[in-house]
Amino acid sequence: MFDLDGKTALVTGAGQNVGAGIARTLASQGAHVLVNDIVPDRADEVAGAIVEAGRSAEALAFDVTDGEAVRAAIAERPINILVNNAGNGGAEMMQVKPFAETEPADWIGPIAVNLGGVLNCTRAVLPGMIERGWGRVIGVVSGAGTVGVNIGVAAYSAGKGGAAGLLRSVALEVAQTGVTVNSIALGLMSNTGDTGVTDQLARAIPTRRLGTPEDVAALCAYLASEEASWMTAQTIPLAGGSITS
Repeated sequence: MFDLDGKTALVTGAGQNVGAGIARTLASQGAHVLVNDIVPDRADEVAGAIVEAGRSAEALAFDVTDGEAVRAAIAERPINILVNNAGNGGAEMMQVKPFAETEPADWIGPIAVNLGGVLNCTRAVLPGMIERGWGRVIGVVSGAGTVGVNIGVAAYSAGKGGAAGLLRSVALEVAQTGVTVNSIALGLMSNTGDTGVTDQLARAIPTRRLGTPEDVAALCAYLASEEASWMTAQTIPLAGGSITS
């Protein structure tokens, strides 16, 4: 099951953390993985490790917020699977602070990468998927975009919530073409670096642990597979029971 032989998968923001885990898992299922990151060295390192493990991958560095760069990077590449994972605050780390204390400049990065990046990458690969009659688009969004959270990430929530809504609508537009589109709404993860926030909140997670890249990657492998052909237009919570639907 979940055989991805012969498929090409683009995973954005895959130079570290969750994205790297997704890239490794899709490669282990047989996909040729394009490892994207805004930092070329990170993309090279993850792609190199996948190849050393006997799987197929190559680095593909570009900024998902730059629509022209996205189109140029993937021109002439028949991408079957897109995982929109790049997020946080864009090129800079997101600043955690109450919305009332932010300025418009604080919103630009989180909105640009979490919503604009998804828009750019999805638009770039979708026509080819439709033409070939098969495709998988997956958004890695956040529980912060599906429920309210009081942790100073309002702009991030707006970007992730916008991406989830965008992808649900796209899913319905292409539902009869063989292309499925879904999102994964993540809870607190173990390697985001936001230890001041996660340490405080992890105790409230029913499973009593944070999420791992492998948790996310396993769900991505399913959503990317033929077995998930009847799963579309969904925003799926993956949060250790802390977000329910």
